[in-house]
Amino acid sequence: MAPKLDTVFAALADPTRRAILSMLLEDDMAVTDVAEPFEMSLAAISKHLTILASSGLISQEKRGRVKWCKLEPDALREASIWMQSFGQFEAVNLEAFERFLEAELDTPQD
Repeated sequence: MAPKLDTVFAALADPTRRAILSMLLEDDMAVTDVAEPFEMSLAAISKHLTILASSGLISQEKRGRVKWCKLEPDALREASIWMQSFGQFEAVNLEAFERFLEAELDTPQD
């Protein structure tokens, strides 16, 4: 469980990746649509998406010529179980997680 958990927390550590997850809470998105709000290259966004996919937080599939990204909320289950073991955290609630991501995105980053 530890290596998988490490990849999930490592993926969540980056504000760009958290922003992407927040965007995907709404619906599946094409890679180009994911990249649109960010001031970075498509190649840089692709690297973030690769990290999210390797952690299991998103999946990607090609539909015609377009690559689509989909949130995989079950990937947070192991992290949620691990946090619950401390007795201070409740199970991950997607609505609460969305509020958390929105708050993180509204907070200025160093």
